[in-house]
Amino acid sequence: MRNILFVFCFLGFGNLLFGQTTSNPFQLVNSAFDEQNPVLSADGQTLYFTIANHPQNVGGLRDPGDIWFAKLINNQWSAPIHAGSILNNRGYNGVAGISVSGKELYLLSHYGEGDAVAKTQGISVSVDRGSGWSKPENIAIPYFQNKSAMISGSIDVTGSVFIYSAETYGTHGVEDIYVCIKERDGKWTAPKNLGPVINTQFQEVGPSLSEDGSTLYFSSNGRKGQGSFDVYSAKRLDESWTNWSTPVNQGTSINSEGRELGFRMYEQYGFSIYTSTINSDGYGDIKIFKSNDPIPPKPPVEKIDTIIAIAPVVHDPAENDSVVSIYGRVTNAKTSEPISAKITFSGATLNQSIYASLSGYKIEVNSTDQFKIQVEAEGFISTLEELDINTIEMKTLEMNFKLEPVSVGAKVNLKSVLFEQGSTTLLPGSYQELDLVVAFLNANPSVRIDLLGHTDNRGVHSHNVKLSQARVDRVKQYMVSKGISSRRIKGKGYGGTQPIADNTNEETRMLNRRVEFKITKY
Repeated sequence: MRNILFVFCFLGFGNLLFGQTTSNPFQLVNSAFDEQNPVLSADGQTLYFTIANHPQNVGGLRDPGDIWFAKLINNQWSAPIHAGSILNNRGYNGVAGISVSGKELYLLSHYGEGDAVAKTQGISVSVDRGSGWSKPENIAIPYFQNKSAMISGSIDVTGSVFIYSAETYGTHGVEDIYVCIKERDGKWTAPKNLGPVINTQFQEVGPSLSEDGSTLYFSSNGRKGQGSFDVYSAKRLDESWTNWSTPVNQGTSINSEGRELGFRMYEQYGFSIYTSTINSDGYGDIKIFKSNDPIPPKPPVEKIDTIIAIAPVVHDPAENDSVVSIYGRVTNAKTSEPISAKITFSGATLNQSIYASLSGYKIEVNSTDQFKIQVEAEGFISTLEELDINTIEMKTLEMNFKLEPVSVGAKVNLKSVLFEQGSTTLLPGSYQELDLVVAFLNANPSVRIDLLGHTDNRGVHSHNVKLSQARVDRVKQYMVSKGISSRRIKGKGYGGTQPIADNTNEETRMLNRRVEFKITKY
C-alpha cells in the first residue's frame, strides 16, 4: 500500500476518528487515473470529484474529465461511481459547489444536447428531483470567456458568489482568478479580476472561499513555493474584491514538491480536502488535512522563470546534480485530448527527438543548459518553446504542450519572434520559429495565412499601428525570401488595440508586443 500525506478521519462524519492510521479513507477512491477537484456534499456523506482520461468517461480515454462520486460507508469511502450521462459529456465536467440544502449542484461548464460539448461557456445548475439530478440548466454570465483548457472554480453555499480561474483578455499572464456575483434580480455580474496582489503572470487556479467569504484559497506556480502549484491563502480586506492581504504559502503540511490543487476548507468538520501528485497512485490523488495540525514554516526555494510544474522526487545524492527529468503530455488545444507528437530538445549539450504517446513523454536533460523545444504532430500547427532552468536544485519538471489543430481561424502567437526596440530589425533568436512557420506552409501548400502585428499601448496610436504594420511586412518578407508565395500571406498591424495582458507594468506589457499568424484558408 502506498504512503499518503495524511490518513485520518473525523468525529461526526461516519464515526471516523482523527489520528487513526490503520486505514486510508480514500484507498478505494484514488486510482492510477487523475483525480481532481474534490467537493463534499452538505451532509458530508457524498464526495464529488472529477477523473480525467478514464476509459469509462463519456468520451473514453480522450475525455478531459467526468464527474464521479463516492459514498461514505462503514468509515470508508466507496469506490468511485460514475455520475452518469446527465451530468457528463465529452467536455470537461466538474462540480463548482453544492447548496446548503444539498438540492442544487453547481457545475463548471455549459451543456449542449446529448453528450455534445456546448458552444457557449459558463456555469450551470442541476436540481435534485428525488429520483436523481435534473438535466443541467446553463447560467449566463456576461462576457464570460476562458481560453485555457484548465477549468477550475467554486460557488459558495448561497449560490451567489462564483470565483474561478480563466485565461482571457486582460489577464496578467495566463490563468487569473476572477469573481462574479449573483445580484438580487438573479442576474450575474461580469467577471472581475482579483488584481495583481493575487494574480501573477503565471497560473493562479483552483480558487475557493472560506464559509464566511473572507479568505481566499488558491494554487499558484508564480511564487516561490515548495514545488510546482502550491496552495496559498489571502484575506479579503473590503467589498471591492480587488483589495487583498499578501498571499501566504500554506506550508509543508499541505504543499510538496508535487502539485497541490483544488484546496477546499470545511470548517464545520475541522479539515480540508485537495489533490496532490506527491506519493500518488497516478497523476493526482485526493488528500485530507486536519485544520488544527501545525503548519511549519516553509524553507526558501529558488524560483524559476520557466513553464509550469515540479513533480515529486526522492533525490539520491549519488545522482548527477545537474540532471533534471522532464515529463508531461501534448494535448489538442481545442479539446484537451492527449495526442501523439514528436518533441525535439536542442541545446549545447543535447540535440534529441523523442515521441510523446497518449500517456505522455519523459526525458532527462542537463538542468544548467538552455533549450529550444520544438513540438510537432500531424494535423497540428507546430510550436516552439524555450527552457532555461539554470538550477541544480530542481530534479523533475513537468512541461505540458498544447497544439492548435490545423483549421481555418486557428491562431498562433509567435512567441520567439522579437524585434529591436522601436525597430523592424528581427532579433537573431527569431529565425528558428519563423523557419518553423515556413516549414508548415511548405508542408501544407493550400494553407493561406494572415500575419497580425501588435504593440503595447504606450506612445502615439498612429505610430504604433505603423510600427506593427512594418514588422508584419518584415516577417512576410522573410517568409517570401524562403520560397513562400507572397499571395499566400497577408498582414495587418493593429498597434496596441488588441492586448492579451495588462499594460500597467513592463513584465506583462511585453506580452502585448507580438506577431501572430491566423489560418484563413485550408
